[in-house]
Amino acid sequence: MIDFVGAGPGAIDLITVRGKKLIEEADIIIYAGSLINHQLLDYARSNAKLFDSSKLNLEEIMDIMINNQDKRIVRLHSGDPSIYGAIEEQMRLLDQLNIEYAVCPGVSSMSAAAAVLKKEYTPAEVSQTIIISRMSGRTKVPEAESIEKLASHNATMILFLSASLLKELEMALIKGGYDPLTKAAIIYKASWPEEKIYYCPLNKLAETGRINNITKTALIVVGKFLEESGTKSKLYDKDFSTMYRNAK
Repeated sequence: MIDFVGAGPGAIDLITVRGKKLIEEADIIIYAGSLINHQLLDYARSNAKLFDSSKLNLEEIMDIMINNQDKRIVRLHSGDPSIYGAIEEQMRLLDQLNIEYAVCPGVSSMSAAAAVLKKEYTPAEVSQTIIISRMSGRTKVPEAESIEKLASHNATMILFLSASLLKELEMALIKGGYDPLTKAAIIYKASWPEEKIYYCPLNKLAETGRINNITKTALIVVGKFLEESGTKSKLYDKDFSTMYRNAK
C-alpha cells in the first residue's frame, strides 16, 4: 500500500495525527528532502528505508514504489500534497498499473502563514475570495491564469513558488489592477524555527525581498485582508438569526 502524506508546513507538530501514524508504520519512506522538516523522519521506525526524492527523478521514484508493492510505503510531500505537490503524475502511473494508494491531506503553508500573520484571509465585506497561484517559470502558467488577469479581481492573493521572481510579480500585480500601496507580506518558512515575516506596500515587494535575501521557501500574500477593517460577519451577529439562535 502506498500513502501520499502531507508533511505540513514545517513545524513537526503540525503534521496530522493520521500522517504521523502512517510514518510510524511505514517500511519505506520517500520524502521530499529539500522541502520537509527532516525531524519528521524521527517518527519512522529504526529499520525503515528512507529515500530522498530530491535526488531522484520520477522514474526512479516510481521504481521504488512498483518494486515494493508488498511493503507499506509513505510518499512524504511538503504542506498539503494537493497544492503544487506534483502527485498527479505519480498517481496517474499507479492507476495505469492498478496499484492501490491513498492520500493523507496535510496543513498547507498558506494556513500556517495566516496563523503567523494572525489574519483571516476572508474577512466580511473585505474579501470573500482567495486566489492561489504562482508566477510562470520553468513550469508554465496557462495564459488565462496569468498574474495580471488574476490581479484584476483585487481579491486576497496567495503566491507560491514565486520568491525568486519578486520584481516580475510586483510589476504583474500592479499592472493587473492592484493599487501600488496595497499591503503585502512575505512569509519565509512559516512555522519553522527560522520563520520571518516582512510587511511592505506592494510597490516595495521586490526591494523588501532583496534586502532580506529572500529567494525561496517563502509565500507572498497580497490584499486588503492585511489591513484592519473593523467589519463583522453575520455568523455571531446578535441581530442575525440562524437555525441555532434567534436574533435579539
